[in-house]
Amino acid sequence: MEGPMQWRQSEESGFTLVEVMIAAIILVTGLLSLAYAFGLGLGSIDTAQMDSIARQKARQAMEDVFTARDTGGVTFSQICNLPTTGCLFNAATTSTGATNYLPLYTPGPDGLVFTADDGEAAPVPGVTTHGAATGNVLPTGCSAAPCIETVETPGPDGILGTGDDVYVPLDGYFRNITITPVPGTSNLNQVTVSIMYTTPNGITRYVTIIAYIGPYV
Repeated sequence: MEGPMQWRQSEESGFTLVEVMIAAIILVTGLLSLAYAFGLGLGSIDTAQMDSIARQKARQAMEDVFTARDTGGVTFSQICNLPTTGCLFNAATTSTGATNYLPLYTPGPDGLVFTADDGEAAPVPGVTTHGAATGNVLPTGCSAAPCIETVETPGPDGILGTGDDVYVPLDGYFRNITITPVPGTSNLNQVTVSIMYTTPNGITRYVTIIAYIGPYV
């Protein structure tokens, strides 16, 4: 006579639905964190590049002021802001008292930026055009006056300095040059160059450099 039927429980076991859901949530959270970190990394690269361009343009504007003084292109009395009589540089502030930030127009015939003739020169080094409104053809990088400064990037061949280079206008940058006499000191001005730009994340940043200039080299 056979004995009572015996049941043997399998040692194999699976995951419950709750465990699967918890694991999925952890996995999704990890992937989202990774995607967020990746986005921050890309944003940091873009911001670093923009900051580098802003610093370069600030230093360049400052060097142009000193070079013009050193070569006799301008006199010390002209190194000041309008509307003061005889000054060469645009007003440092607007009529409402706000800082007068202007686009990065190319230097005009005077070779300086932030002056009245800005934008008349084409942004390609060594090429200057005047009277663009009358139909003169502007080179690559500027479709209409006033011209914006550009940054040169490699073209389709991937090599910088060849004929297919692309000139990208620096549309998102703005510049201000403020020149003030140093209190208690004669013949000495403080020159402040500030570049303003907005990051891809919508954050407005400023790069500012300060130097002092006198009438003598």
